[in-house]
Amino acid sequence: MADRPEIGQGIGPVPSSGDTTDAWFMREVLPLESALMQFLRRNWRNESDLADIRQEVYARVYESARKQLPDFPKSFLLTTARHLLINRVRRERIVPIEAIGDLEMLGVPSDEASPDRTVMAREELRRLQAALDRLPQRCREAIVLRQVEGLSQREIAQRMGIAEKTVERHLSLGVRALADMLTLADTLYGEEKS
Repeated sequence: MADRPEIGQGIGPVPSSGDTTDAWFMREVLPLESALMQFLRRNWRNESDLADIRQEVYARVYESARKQLPDFPKSFLLTTARHLLINRVRRERIVPIEAIGDLEMLGVPSDEASPDRTVMAREELRRLQAALDRLPQRCREAIVLRQVEGLSQREIAQRMGIAEKTVERHLSLGVRALADMLTLADTLYGEEKS
């Protein structure tokens, strides 16, 4: 790509009259640099990356324009920049396994629950099950279908043979009753422990 002008370093060499992509790029894209930089500054936290990102956006726009010139250069430029930023964020979130090394040496706690945590979790489940058992049957059924099976209100209404508004009421009443019962149990349990 030696014949492409060096963007951000002045206009560079004048393209040959036969190269429509170069002419289009200099006529339509380069004048949009201030809009592009404003977009990048608004959407990227690290100021030192902006020049590199701008160059990469320009390279992608230029390469795409060699295949077909876009009808709306500004929209195309900013959309390309947006996609590039999204891809950079995704790449930053991925940590290569080689970088992790030996987790035990880092002192990172394992995902295995300690015996204390296992006992506490089982106790929490028992308390939740006891609270669920005390709910009215229809409320309990709606809560289980929603929270355990992950059904939508519409699917619950179809399965239970009731209106969606009724499902909404059952869920609302059930969640409030569970919260009240568990809060009361926490209060009583806390008093017993002291």
